[in-house]
Amino acid sequence: MSQNTYGLMQDRPLLISTLIEHAARFHPDAKIVSRLPEGGLHRTDWKGVADRSRQLANALQSLGVKQGDRVATLAWNSYRHLALYYGVSGTGAILHTVNPRLFPEQIEYIVNHAEDEVLFFDISFAALVQQIAPQLKTVKTYVVMTNRAHMPDLDLPDLRCFDELLDAHSTEYDWPEFDERCASTLCYTSGTTGQPKGVLYSHRSTMLHTLMELSPDTFGIHSNETMLLVVPMFHANAWGMPYAAAMAGAQLVFPGPRLDGESLYQLMQGEGVTFSQGVPTVWLMLFQYLDKNPQLDPRSLGVKRVGIGGAAVPRSMLERFEQQFGAVVVQGWGMTETSPIGVVSQLLPKHQATPPQELVKIKLKQGRGVWGVDIKIVDVDGNVQPWDGVAYGELFVRGPWIASGYYGNKAPDLLDAQGYFPTGDVATIDPDGFLQIIDRSKDVIKSGGEWISSIDVENAALSHPGVQEAAVIGVSHPKWQERPLLLVVRAAGSTVMPRELIDFLGAHVARWWLPDEVVFVESLPHTATGKLLKTQLREQYRDFQLSAGSAFN
Repeated sequence: MSQNTYGLMQDRPLLISTLIEHAARFHPDAKIVSRLPEGGLHRTDWKGVADRSRQLANALQSLGVKQGDRVATLAWNSYRHLALYYGVSGTGAILHTVNPRLFPEQIEYIVNHAEDEVLFFDISFAALVQQIAPQLKTVKTYVVMTNRAHMPDLDLPDLRCFDELLDAHSTEYDWPEFDERCASTLCYTSGTTGQPKGVLYSHRSTMLHTLMELSPDTFGIHSNETMLLVVPMFHANAWGMPYAAAMAGAQLVFPGPRLDGESLYQLMQGEGVTFSQGVPTVWLMLFQYLDKNPQLDPRSLGVKRVGIGGAAVPRSMLERFEQQFGAVVVQGWGMTETSPIGVVSQLLPKHQATPPQELVKIKLKQGRGVWGVDIKIVDVDGNVQPWDGVAYGELFVRGPWIASGYYGNKAPDLLDAQGYFPTGDVATIDPDGFLQIIDRSKDVIKSGGEWISSIDVENAALSHPGVQEAAVIGVSHPKWQERPLLLVVRAAGSTVMPRELIDFLGAHVARWWLPDEVVFVESLPHTATGKLLKTQLREQYRDFQLSAGSAFN
C-alpha cells in the first residue's frame, strides 16, 4: 500500500490576525479615515489600527472573553469597528456583526440566539440598546464606541467607554495560534422569510475569500488604492473589503452613519477615492445629489472603479458611471451564505471586439465564477441545466467559503448530494460561464406557464428618466395565474404617466412581460440591507384587482 507523500512546506494556519500584522509591518502609514457618529473626521493608519486591535484583544481578555465566545457589534463603518474586526477574531473569539436596521425584536432574537457576551455599540444606537437590554439574556458587558466626552447617560450593567477601556491596556499582544477552521465571524441573514439565520465563517474561509478578492479577475485590490467602504460593516463582512485592504495595504475611508449623496461626494473628493462599493440604492442617492448640483463634474473625482452588489445593476446606472464618472462598474453576485463572493463581472479578452450594444448586455450579467466557487443550475425535477444562456433553473453553489448550514440550526443538511448549497435564485449561465440572475425563486412571476423576471422589468423601468425607483410583483389573475404589477416612485419633478411607461417598456421587454398596470407610490419598502422588500409588497397588494382594461384581461 502506497503512502501519501507530503510537501516539505511550513504548515502555518490561515488566521485573520496575520492580516493586521502584515498591514502594520509593510503598510504602516497607509491612511484610515473615518467620519464618526460623534461628528468630524478621525485619521489614523494601519499601524494605529493594529495597536488598537491589540489593545482590544487585551481588553477582551480582561473581561473574561475566551476562544469561541461571541462578541457583538451594533456599529457603523469606522476605525473602531475595524479594530473589532481584528481584535475579536484574532483572539479566537467570534465577532458577531449585528444589523441595526433590523426590527428591535429581530435584534433581540439574534443576540440571544448567538448568546453574545459583550455588546459594542455606536452612540447612534444608545437608545436602541437601552430599550432592548432587559431582553438580552447573555450580554454581561456593554461598551459604547466613543470617548468619555460623548458617553451617553445609560442605565446598563457593566457599562464601559470604548476609548477608556482600550487606553487602559498595552499595545503589545501575542496573537494565539489555533486551527484555521475555527469560527471567526457570525452574520445573520436579514430574515425576510422567518427568523434571521446565522452564517458562521471560519478563519480559513475568510482568508481564502480575501486572497480571491485581490485577484485582477475579481476586484484587483492593491496598495495604491483608496477605498471608500460604503457597504455597512454589519453586513456579510462588508463584502470582504476590511480584510482585502489589510492584505493589500490599501487606504480605507469610512463614511460612518452618513450615506447621503452629498456626504459620499465630499469624501470621494476630499480623500481621493479610487474605488468604492455599495448597493444600488446608495448610488441613486449620489446621483440625486449630482442632479441637484449640475455644476459638479463627477469625472473630476477620479473614481476609477465602482463595485455594485446586493441587487442587479440597472443599465442606466452602469452607463452613468461609465459615461459621467469615467469609472468601470464591477458587478458581483453573492449572499451572506457565500461570504459573499459568488461571481464577479469581469470581461474576457474576446469581448474587446464586441460591439457596444452587445457588450452592455454582457456587463449587466452578474458575472463569471471565481476560483473556489462551483456553480450549477437545476430545474424543478433536479436535472442539471446546460450553460447555453437560455435554460434556467435554481442556482446551486459550493466552495471553501460557502456555508454548509446555519448556526444553531438542528435542521437536516441543506446541501444536495454533491455538496452544493441551494441559493433560492433562478438563473441562466451562458457558454462563457456568465451567470445572469433571473429572479429570486419566490419573486419570479409565473404567468400562463411561463416565467417573467421582475428584475429585468424593474431595470427597464429604471432606465426611464422619470423613474427614481421601481418594483415589480405578481398579482393574482383568473386566467394567467399571475400578471406583473409595476410600482413606481417618480423622480423629483417627474410627471410620467402609466401609458408613457408601458410604451417605453415595450421597447425593452417582451410584450407579454409588460405590466398590466402601473401604480405610483411615495416610497418602497426595503430590507435591512437595502434590497426591495417584496414580501411586504406582495402582502400589501395581495387583493389588488387589475382593471378590466389591462392588456391581458
